[in-house]
Amino acid sequence: MKWAICNETFQDWPIERAFRFAAECGYRGVEIAPFTLGKYAHDIEPVQRESVRRLAEAEGLEVVGLHWLLAFTHGYYLTSPDAEVRRATAEYLGELARLCRDLGGKILVLGSPKQRNLLPGVSHQQAMRYAADVIRRAAQALVDCQVLLAIEPLGPEEGDFLNTAALAVELIDMIDCPAVALHLDVKAMASETIPIPDLIRQYAGRTVHFHANDANRRGPGMGQIDFVPILQALKETGYQGWVSVEVFDYSPGVEALARDSIAYLQKCWSVVCGEGAPG
Repeated sequence: MKWAICNETFQDWPIERAFRFAAECGYRGVEIAPFTLGKYAHDIEPVQRESVRRLAEAEGLEVVGLHWLLAFTHGYYLTSPDAEVRRATAEYLGELARLCRDLGGKILVLGSPKQRNLLPGVSHQQAMRYAADVIRRAAQALVDCQVLLAIEPLGPEEGDFLNTAALAVELIDMIDCPAVALHLDVKAMASETIPIPDLIRQYAGRTVHFHANDANRRGPGMGQIDFVPILQALKETGYQGWVSVEVFDYSPGVEALARDSIAYLQKCWSVVCGEGAPG
């Protein structure tokens, strides 16, 4: 299994230190939140993009891709009824695709709940059509950059749009573009009525990326969710993508979040592979 970690986990650490520690922990990939490099993607100059890519490579890390795509931006909104806002958002997704390509990444995880939640007077089905319009407009940039847009269902704690994997797949089918696929997140799946391993199996043919975390917003192994059946389902279904640690509660501290999360995942993976039991 390929383990990665989201770079905002390291908070205010210099990027060199963050990449080095990630590699020391055993990660082989890093997933980047654009706001950690600059407020807007188009403000991140080519020299900075190249520098980040080289710093990752120097530590033996691969840049997996980007997430938190629209976080902390203004003027962009996935489900806006305003055609001009949708046009601008599509263009920005294109710039994010170019940033991802320049960093060496292949995946754009589209979560960003605050830039997609239902606006007043907009129904969920209308929001689906608006989101599909935005993503279709960005599709050529995705194809040109050889980047996949992975649509992320999020639980009701985060927002009110695309709260289930089934709804995310419905949107993907509406868009009907080979560069658009499904992302699954453990914390989000924990809010569904279908067990997490069953969701993994149900959408195995659609899933291109995976976030590992606990329902308590900390890292895997720091809450009640057992990752052995989760990793077993990923193994059984032949999942070939990254398992990327993403946390939201930083109170355990940077070192513990990074180190303990991968240690737990590796122990669970050893159980799945018949090599031992998690501690």
